Amino acid sequence: MKNITPKSSSKKIPQKAVVLETRVVTGTGGGPEKTILNTPRFMDPHGYKTLCAYMHPPGDPGFEILRQRAEKLNCPILEVSDHGLFDWSVIRQMTEICSENKVTIWHGHDYKSNILGLWVCRHYPMKLVSTVHGWVHRTWKTPLYYFLDMLSLKYYDHVICVSSDLQQKCLDFGVLPQKCTLVENAIDVNHFSRDMSVSTAKEKIGFPLNRIVVGAVGRLSPEKNFHGLIHVVTSLLDKDVPLELYIIGEGPSHSYLEGLIKNTKHQEHLHLLGFRNDLHDLYQAMDIFVLSSSREGLPNVVLEAMSYDVPVLSTRVAGVPRLITNGYNGVLVDIEDNENLSRMLEMLALEPEYRKMIGENGRMTITQNYNLDTRMKKVRDIYDQVLDINE
Repeated sequence: MKNITPKSSSKKIPQKAVVLETRVVTGTGGGPEKTILNTPRFMDPHGYKTLCAYMHPPGDPGFEILRQRAEKLNCPILEVSDHGLFDWSVIRQMTEICSENKVTIWHGHDYKSNILGLWVCRHYPMKLVSTVHGWVHRTWKTPLYYFLDMLSLKYYDHVICVSSDLQQKCLDFGVLPQKCTLVENAIDVNHFSRDMSVSTAKEKIGFPLNRIVVGAVGRLSPEKNFHGLIHVVTSLLDKDVPLELYIIGEGPSHSYLEGLIKNTKHQEHLHLLGFRNDLHDLYQAMDIFVLSSSREGLPNVVLEAMSYDVPVLSTRVAGVPRLITNGYNGVLVDIEDNENLSRMLEMLALEPEYRKMIGENGRMTITQNYNLDTRMKKVRDIYDQVLDINE
């Protein structure tokens, strides 16, 4: 078990509690890390000392990237070796962490950390909070994990849901309404902010200046429908629409998508970039951002693209329709409606003024309503409620 502790601040804040953010990851993690790794710097100044405990397979090379991200954000990381579902030593390790750090609130972020919280709580009493980000990676085990997760959440002191559909699922399964709150994802708008034009960003990265760059970011897995997006872009390339597609991310579908691209006659315009740590530049080089997913919570990548005033074309998935007003700050299509996705993508590609308007309104929406500082205030209020703190 490793401990990375950032430099401490000299500012003295009355401490309310120690919060342990807990999560199981493989590789570089996913969307929740964009919130979790930023949490300490937003919570510590308000009296909630926050530590982040990550359980991951020992020797996983992808975790080094996650560790580096944490260090840049001055986020304290506690690493726990996790050999899989039946590694009972994880309970002992997490109990020791809670005891040594005098943890007051356990904050789980996935099915295993939620179940672990109940076990650890038997040995070290504390309050239990969970954020439900969604259940998207479908395997034969998913129904069992979903059931166990929902069962454990009924015993939690509070459940935070990132989208209204997830909140309804929790309520349907028996989580009490007074213990279940919608707190949508948000981002640090100061960090996700444009500092160069699209053409300058394209030149910096090496994207073609004479083509409409379509970007997509996410785990390469079936629910993201990247295969559908590739088919859509291919059909528009057949019509001589000057598109260039860049898909950023890694995952189990990489080989399949790579084969799909090789079987088209437009390989030179379809690109899988893998994991990239220069998303700040990549977003700014996009003319259009597309979310083609069939399952999500409220994707951080959509918030990020909008914050860079990139026009977003998205499926009506989960919390996205609450964020995007169709035709005003984004464009919406039905899930897996690739025909309409194609029409809307062609329209955006051929109408630059419409793209500009959509992008500007998107940035304004994020700045006003999806700022990370506002979100963290809501989470702090929930912690106060759980601890019965009145201010």
